[in-house]
Amino acid sequence: MSTLATIFVIGLLISIHEFGHLLAAHAVGIPVERFSIGFGPVIAKRRWRGVEYCLSVIPLGGYVLPRCNDEADFTRIPVGRRVVLWLGGPVANLVAAALALAVLNYLAGGFSWYGQFVEPWGQVARQSAEFIAALGTIIFHPNQLSGIVGIVSAGKTVMAGGVASSLRFVVLLNLNLAVFNLLPIPPLDGGKIFFALLEKIHPRLARLQTPLTLAGLAMLLLLMVYTTVMDVVRQLA
Repeated sequence: MSTLATIFVIGLLISIHEFGHLLAAHAVGIPVERFSIGFGPVIAKRRWRGVEYCLSVIPLGGYVLPRCNDEADFTRIPVGRRVVLWLGGPVANLVAAALALAVLNYLAGGFSWYGQFVEPWGQVARQSAEFIAALGTIIFHPNQLSGIVGIVSAGKTVMAGGVASSLRFVVLLNLNLAVFNLLPIPPLDGGKIFFALLEKIHPRLARLQTPLTLAGLAMLLLLMVYTTVMDVVRQLA
């Protein structure tokens, strides 16, 4: 049961990330054609207020599809509005982490204005900085990386420890999603922001986006395969 609960939590946090993109799009006036939880074939959908909300067969992921005819149409949206769209997902995960930390602070010391409304943001900043610092170590020790199999396995153990342990796991996953997606690697949100800023410097630099996005996607797929293999080896050891 804890395995299913862990998978549900991971899917929920990814949904929060995508919902952040949706809210950001609405905030800056970017029309949205589709909001999907999951990838692949659509198993359920409903149109509401001009947006098609979908549930797709692979639940660990999702996307927000702007209402544009093609890529050229999308690039005509001002850079600042596109940057807000891409920041929406990571910001949503940071907010979710702060909310979980507020509950943890309440469980540890009861209610206080500082503990519920101020301290969580400092904790988010400190823990995010620690995660960024750890990225440098991981580059030289790739065997420490873990993929979805390892995350589910670790989450199953952690969530069996009760509410406080589960909330710490939620905080960790939210911060990982936020910081990882802000890395300047296409097709991550940070990579899209990076190329949007390059485009602002000189429009011709935007031509680099397609080949580098394909290269980044290939790298992320290889990383996913590598971490999955490493996770399976650890489980069998």
